[in-house]
Amino acid sequence: MAQRRGGATTVVEASEGDGRTMDEAKLRERLSKIEALFAGATTEGERVAAAEARQRIQARLESAERADPAVEYRFTLGDGWARKVFVALLRRYNLKPYRYRGQRRTTVMVKVPKRFVDETLWPEFEQIDAALQTYLEEVTDRIISETIHGDSSEATEVAEAPKLGAGSVGVDK
Repeated sequence: MAQRRGGATTVVEASEGDGRTMDEAKLRERLSKIEALFAGATTEGERVAAAEARQRIQARLESAERADPAVEYRFTLGDGWARKVFVALLRRYNLKPYRYRGQRRTTVMVKVPKRFVDETLWPEFEQIDAALQTYLEEVTDRIISETIHGDSSEATEVAEAPKLGAGSVGVDK
């Protein structure tokens, strides 16, 4: 069973250079570079050729399947965006994501060799997810500050919560 876990991964271009928000073209380029990194690309030409990178990763998966039989994994991805990315990544490598009746929508099941999960699938997912989360956060902050209010920072933390019944109303969404 695999749960979303932390770990050391190589960071690909953490800086956006000119300080402006990441645009969609930069995001696409960054995602292609992440894919090339996990495919073992060694030249700039290989990094540009995403189809070749995908083929190398597919070959690595097939090799792992011969050496290490596929086992059933359960991934729990509470974030809807992360789940979509992970399912798409599985499908890219011709893996079949599923869940059993009664499992939550946050659960993704897949049969895959452990070595492929540890060395390629999960590290690649973590980097793609981080890049997309950064992009979505930047876009959200920009839209909020331009259309709702310029200050999109977190709420201020105060020392102590008031006692119940002292004029507080709670709303959970």
